[in-house]
Amino acid sequence: MSLIANARMYAVDAATAAMWSALFARISALSGVPLEVIAHAALAPLEDLWRRDDLGLAFICGYPFAGGSFPVRPVAVPIPASGDGRPVYASHLVVRADSTTETLEDSFGKRIGWTVEHSQSGFNAVRTHLLETWRERGPLYAQSIGPLLTPRRIIDALLTDQIDIGPLDSYFLDLLLIAEPETAARLRIVATTAPRPMPLLVASRGIDEKTVASLQATLLNAENDIGTRDILARLRLSGFAMPDPATYRVLLDEAEAADRAGYRQPG
Repeated sequence: MSLIANARMYAVDAATAAMWSALFARISALSGVPLEVIAHAALAPLEDLWRRDDLGLAFICGYPFAGGSFPVRPVAVPIPASGDGRPVYASHLVVRADSTTETLEDSFGKRIGWTVEHSQSGFNAVRTHLLETWRERGPLYAQSIGPLLTPRRIIDALLTDQIDIGPLDSYFLDLLLIAEPETAARLRIVATTAPRPMPLLVASRGIDEKTVASLQATLLNAENDIGTRDILARLRLSGFAMPDPATYRVLLDEAEAADRAGYRQPG
C-alpha cells in the first residue's frame, strides 16, 4: 500500500511543487517505500492532512507538532541552504518594496496581517517578537487582519494594499527568490524574528518502525546521493537532520507566554 507525501507548505509555485514531487519520488525509490504525492491544495485545512493515518512524509509546522494533538511521528527536518547548517528558520516581517515603512516601529499604527493561529511563522513568532513592545505600549496596530491562511495570501494582501506589513516564513522566501524573483523584488524585510526549529516531515503515528526507519535513513543521507543532490539545490536545502522533539517545546512556551499576557493575536 502506498503512503502519501505532501509539501504544500513549501510548494511556492508549480515548478517548486514539481521539485518536491521529484524529491519524494527519489526518496521512495531509494527507501523502497511507495509514496503517492497528493496536493491537498489550499484552502483545504492542513489539520485534515495531519490527522490522516496514511502519511508517509508530510510537512507539519513545529507549533502544532509540539502541541501533540495530531497523530504523527517525526521523520526528518530540512536544513535550509541559507542558514548556518542548522535546521532552523525565522519569520521575516515584510512590507511592499515601495512602502514608506523603513523600520518595524514605522509600521505601528498601520495594518498587520497574519496567517492562521496554528502557524509558528505566520502567527506565534510575530506575537513573541512584538510581546515586550506590546506590554509597554498596548495595541501596536490599527488593524490585525487574518486569518489569511497562507504565506502566498500574505504576499497578495501586501501587494494589493490590504495590509501594510505581514510575516513571511524565511524558507518560503528563499524559495520565492528562486521561483518568482520579480515577486520577491516587490517585498522588503524590515525585521526578522529569532531563529526557531524548522517545520518537519512526519509520518502517521501508526506507520511501522521499519518503514519510518527506511524513510528517515534515506532522507538523512540525501545530500550524499548524486540523484538527489540537484533536487536539494533547487529546493534551497543542504540536507536533512534528525528531529529532536524537545527543541520544539520553546514554541509552546512562547505561545503560552503571549496568551497569559492577553496578547491574543498580532496587533
